[in-house]
Amino acid sequence: MTERTAFYAGSFDPLTNGHLDVLKGALTVADRVVVGIGVHPGKKPLFSYEERVALIQKSATVELGGDARRIEVVAFDKLVIDAARRHGASIMIRGLRDGTDLDYEMQMAGMNETMAPDLQTVFLPASPSVRTITATLVRQIASMGGDIAPFVPSAVLEALEAKFPA
Repeated sequence: MTERTAFYAGSFDPLTNGHLDVLKGALTVADRVVVGIGVHPGKKPLFSYEERVALIQKSATVELGGDARRIEVVAFDKLVIDAARRHGASIMIRGLRDGTDLDYEMQMAGMNETMAPDLQTVFLPASPSVRTITATLVRQIASMGGDIAPFVPSAVLEALEAKFPA
């Protein structure tokens, strides 16, 4: 039996409990999940690529236990379909929070299917408890001194507190 590899792409700036929720779901449909951090030269992320890798790995180890061994974190800077193929994926994971996400993701899935019919997009709905979480809102709340503990793993909480000291 061949190993099923999924590619889960995003900026993960920072990793949220919503991302972890989708990652847990991805591990139920794939044997291995490659987390692809999109790196865009024109954008200035809050966390460097190296910091995001470390936060994803640490959070996965704490939150997913032994399943963290089934996760690999990589960077990509071109088309997600090319990155997915390069890492042997046959599945692309996309998380959905609401209908707006669905509309956008359906368009992307259609375009990706035309360019890469060998890759299957799998949509995973976020659990109700994490549907409202976005990395953008987490960054905004953290920058204004708000409590982000309910929205991010503990490693990310510590890293955000270091970026935005009280």
